[in-house]
Amino acid sequence: MPSRQRHQPEQTHQPRPAKPPSAVVRDALGVGVAVGLSGFAFGVTAVGSGLSVLQTCALSLLVFTGASQFALVGALAAGGNPFTAAAGAFFLGTRNAFYGLRLSGLLGLRAAVKPFAAHWVIDETSAVTLVQPDRRSARLGFAVTGLTLYLLWNLTTFAGAKGAGALGDRAAWGLDAAGPAVFVALLAPLLTSAVERFAAGLAVVLLLMSLPLLPAGVPVLVAALAAPAVLYGEGHRARKRTADRPETGADTPVRGNSAGEVDAR
Repeated sequence: MPSRQRHQPEQTHQPRPAKPPSAVVRDALGVGVAVGLSGFAFGVTAVGSGLSVLQTCALSLLVFTGASQFALVGALAAGGNPFTAAAGAFFLGTRNAFYGLRLSGLLGLRAAVKPFAAHWVIDETSAVTLVQPDRRSARLGFAVTGLTLYLLWNLTTFAGAKGAGALGDRAAWGLDAAGPAVFVALLAPLLTSAVERFAAGLAVVLLLMSLPLLPAGVPVLVAALAAPAVLYGEGHRARKRTADRPETGADTPVRGNSAGEVDAR
């Protein structure tokens, strides 16, 4: 007799609707302009930390990752060791490597273009690119965001560095908080799961606890430990759930009905 099987309905995944190029450009310009203008705050802060205008502009041209740049000059301004400040900035910048792994397959760029595109792999370009419904929109969003942000960030960095002396007491303006504030505003909506929110909250707690105890630049490194700690905890919980789950399969007894038919469960 043929076995009776329960058929589960197939789940279909509806593709996301295509996005008009004008909408992609509008969203990309909005992010690029909003974040690019905060380069002025970086220019002022960097000069106030003891860097020259040339050094400040070189950082924006060659490093081009706002959070790491602010971490570097912030640690220097607080009297931190240059090597510690550089280590904190480098550690923050490593996140862009993980963005690149995801964007490489999504954008599908030629090998000759990838080294140049890698310079624009930052938080903002990644955020705009990853929400696009198709490759064409992803490439357009990445290019417009990267170009707009790179040009504005460097222009406003130069303006801030040159005009830093005209602002008087730079600490009173609180411009050193402008860049990180923009970064947090962009990051917060992306924290959709409880695990991500817990990791962010733990990082804040570690930072606040270590600030009065450790030299400038080191609290950033301590706060960064929140992510691997939470990931390890989640992995341990997942393995424990798998180990506690009862095994089913070949050892499960097969029940027959009165007619001799076999039910496949």
